[in-house]
Amino acid sequence: MPRGRRGGRVSALEGCREEEAPPAADAVPSVLWASGQQPESAAELILLRGIFEIRRDSCDVVLSERALRWQPIQPERPTGDSKYNFLHKEEFIELKDIFSVKLKRRYSVKQQRSGTLLGITLFICLKKEQNKLKDSTLDLINLSEDHCDVWFRQFKKILAGSTNVLAHSLHGISHVVTATLHIIMGHIQPVDVCTFSTTGKFLRFGFSAMFGFGGRALALAEKHRWMSPNQRMDFAVIKALAKLKPEECEISFLPFNDPQDLEERRAQGSLKSDCNDQWQMIQGQFLNVSIMAIPCLCSVAPRGLAPNTRLNNGSMALIISRNTSRPEFIKHLKRYASVKNQFNFPFVETYTVEEVKVHPRSNSSGHNPEEEDGPHETATGSSFPWNVDGDLMEVASEVHVRVHPRLINLYGKSMEEMIPK
Repeated sequence: MPRGRRGGRVSALEGCREEEAPPAADAVPSVLWASGQQPESAAELILLRGIFEIRRDSCDVVLSERALRWQPIQPERPTGDSKYNFLHKEEFIELKDIFSVKLKRRYSVKQQRSGTLLGITLFICLKKEQNKLKDSTLDLINLSEDHCDVWFRQFKKILAGSTNVLAHSLHGISHVVTATLHIIMGHIQPVDVCTFSTTGKFLRFGFSAMFGFGGRALALAEKHRWMSPNQRMDFAVIKALAKLKPEECEISFLPFNDPQDLEERRAQGSLKSDCNDQWQMIQGQFLNVSIMAIPCLCSVAPRGLAPNTRLNNGSMALIISRNTSRPEFIKHLKRYASVKNQFNFPFVETYTVEEVKVHPRSNSSGHNPEEEDGPHETATGSSFPWNVDGDLMEVASEVHVRVHPRLINLYGKSMEEMIPK
């Protein structure tokens, strides 16, 4: 393995340039991770274990559910050396403090695209004082492409794990062992999938979407990636509430017709064309619009963002929050974390639908780009932020959402089947 300068930065060879981290992101001071403040590790599930060079030492590195731990690899000393052992105690980083990861490479003049792989760089947010944050980096040096690729993919999954509502809806928890047991036992669960398109152009697949407050909050969080995931989401929600504004838009939807109900009506000879077979439209000012094909169970909403929908019944929950006061809207949001009905407000409407079209009306919602922090914070110009499964999607015009019943099969079971009756 290469031997680098202190701080985990590998010295650049003559005629080469190294992909540098930001100037403020210097070597991570190990004193900040004193072993006395480590999170409990005895019962944690180990995800990966391998060898990396960290600050010029070859280390045994362990990635668990909540932390990354490492300890220098040293030959056994028969006589023992308490002073030496104290200087090489296990160090750690809590995963909640990692806000980004990238592959570390060295580039030469002849290498136009991908340089020589050196390892993985973790970007970390540390608490310098009570109300101040400092960003830093930690380099995990290993020249193996395969080894780094496995670790890099795992880190990317962890960083995106806070939005894994599909795993929660399927398993009740986002947990590797639980998912593995479902695979071993052969539990197959059909799941509905949504397609998102605009003006006839396909955008992406997904399971859930939020427009308005939910899209604005995510756009704000994405602009503060230097924060830890929990910190930036809390910050984004508070700021989005402080600048709470409704969107003027037109919403068209096709009500859901239960196939069993249609069969019963055919058997009774009462199947007639009525308003439920036609598109319906509502318009006005809306603070938030949620479109969910799955219940979306998560830590902030144990019962789900859409508790009345199912994984595979071919329908979506359309939840609309009309314009209201900020205190009333906050009450509505707080209900998601309780056992009370979060939809029991006069400004909240719910529908069970098959298709939805959301058409924002540009320049009619009172947006002033000069008063906002940037293009991703609100609908500057004619671009509007959407939160689709925790990913930011910006669209300038109408978005058409359509559910495709039981499009994919996943390992797992619905929560209704798992709870004994």
